[in-house]
Amino acid sequence: MITTVLVEHPWLSPTALLVLVVLGPFVGAWLATRPRLAWAATALALVPVAVLTLVPVDRELFSRCEVDWSLPTIGRVELAANVVLFVAPALLAAVASRRPALAVLGASVLSAAVEAMQALVPALGRSCATNDWLSNTIGAVVGGLLGWLALSLVRRP
Repeated sequence: MITTVLVEHPWLSPTALLVLVVLGPFVGAWLATRPRLAWAATALALVPVAVLTLVPVDRELFSRCEVDWSLPTIGRVELAANVVLFVAPALLAAVASRRPALAVLGASVLSAAVEAMQALVPALGRSCATNDWLSNTIGAVVGGLLGWLALSLVRRP
C-alpha cells in the first residue's frame, strides 16, 4: 500500500528529506537542551519504523531474503523512502544522547534487526533485503550528520 502511494506521488520522499535537512538541525538544537523531550521524540519517530517494517501484510512471499546492493535514487521510490525512514530517529537519538556516531550505529543495527525479523518470521508477509538495510543506514548517517550539526549549533558562543 505505501509503495503504491509513493509510486503515485514520487515527490513525497525527496520533499520529506528536504524538510528534514532544512529544519532538522534547528529542531535538534532546540531539543538538545531538553533531553527528556528529545528521547520522547526519538521514541515517537520509531513508531513509523515499526509500523512500516513489522506490521504483518497479506501477500505471498516469493523470496524470504534478497541480496542486492543498489544505492537509492529518487526514481527508486521504495529505497528513497527507506532512507527517509531512518533520518529522524537517528537525528533525534544523536541529539538526545549527544553521541551522533553511536546513534548512527544503533540505527544501523536496528535496521539489521528489522531485516532479520522479516527473514525469520514469514508470518509477517515481508521479505528482508540488503538494499533496505543499506538505504536505512544511509538515512541514519544523514540523521547523524544532522544531529552533529544541531549539537554544533548549540555549542556556538
